[in-house]
Amino acid sequence: MKMTPRERVMASINHQNPDSLPMDLGSNVSAGISGMAYGKLKDYLGIKTGHNRIYDVVQQVAQPEIQVLDIIGADVLDVGRVFNTEDSDWYDVTLSNGVAAQWPSWFRPRHNKDGSYEYFDCEGTLIAKMPNGGMCFDQQYFPYKEDYPENYKDLDKEMGKVIWSAMVHSPWDHSNEKHFWETLRERCLVLKNSTDRALMITCGCNFFEWGTFLRRMENYLMDIYEEPEQVLALNDQLLERHLKNLENTCKYLDGIVDIVRFGDDLGMNNNMFMSLEKYRTLFKPYHTKINEYVHKHSSMKTFLHSCGSIFPVIGDLAEAGFDILNPVQTSAANMDPAKLKQEYGKDITFWGGGCNTRKILNMGTEKEVYDYCRRMIDVFFQDGGFVFNQEHNILGDVPPQNIMAMYKAVEDARR
Repeated sequence: MKMTPRERVMASINHQNPDSLPMDLGSNVSAGISGMAYGKLKDYLGIKTGHNRIYDVVQQVAQPEIQVLDIIGADVLDVGRVFNTEDSDWYDVTLSNGVAAQWPSWFRPRHNKDGSYEYFDCEGTLIAKMPNGGMCFDQQYFPYKEDYPENYKDLDKEMGKVIWSAMVHSPWDHSNEKHFWETLRERCLVLKNSTDRALMITCGCNFFEWGTFLRRMENYLMDIYEEPEQVLALNDQLLERHLKNLENTCKYLDGIVDIVRFGDDLGMNNNMFMSLEKYRTLFKPYHTKINEYVHKHSSMKTFLHSCGSIFPVIGDLAEAGFDILNPVQTSAANMDPAKLKQEYGKDITFWGGGCNTRKILNMGTEKEVYDYCRRMIDVFFQDGGFVFNQEHNILGDVPPQNIMAMYKAVEDARR
């Protein structure tokens, strides 16, 4: 029986055999496409209408248009698209590779003589910088770089100065507006009634990553071993804020949105950022609590974006309640696709792993891309538990013909 895209995605998440391979592009800001690559892809496809709108300005990620998603056969939508829908919400820019695009009207970085961009908040704090020719903005301000505060009375203000909050993507760039949650619900209802694709919302709920955003990476990694009590105290504060956000998410979006996306990069190329014991004592209890809340108060599935070599912790992530793991970075150490599927294919859904974005998608031939994707599909697409997506975002150096070779592999696998 032919399924709708939403049914196809949800069947696979539930480890049932869908009618065909589910596929994603752009469900969230770590499963999408750089505006640099998106503009070239549209030219390659001969699409002269529409826009190249950069809805995540930190990573310069474009919001894929329905016309493009129809061509490639994508099954999921990011509900961030229900905001910033008017032409007046955007203005024209030229990206560093010469591709025409648009930035949100609220985002007005300073363009320096050397070609770099700098973004300041209303208090004049330098939040982020992108070098000349760069593909993304880099964090410049770390509120607790020198030390932890005596108390957390200013935590919300300081979090607001971190790049991922100060330059946040939709729908959260509207979260301070009056009646935001009611408006979000109304618009998501309209979206659900207009599409049969699955819907996803990004809610962040980071713990490890917020520690690195506030303290800076090198400091926080030492804190995990030298000051674990400070890590736990910060996590308690973060949990309070995350649960408040999830309370509204579940209240207003249950029955409308299918998947809620969290993020916490736990791995490097060669190993995890911490020992398994440290994950279990400092972070797993908090991951468990946010999953328990969502599953108790809604029917939404939980999605964790966690890059790198994380094989040792996948079993714990499943125990903590995550339904989905992304981006399945098979290019990292000890992330062999066959072993991942054999060990954890019944416990968690792999959303990604479809194409290596570090060497294959960007540097391979069309045939190499196609053949690689078919091999990954053969490994992962057994008994459900797989949604095809490349490993993280498609970056600006990826040729459009390689992108379409990847989707040709999906199309042929579906047949």
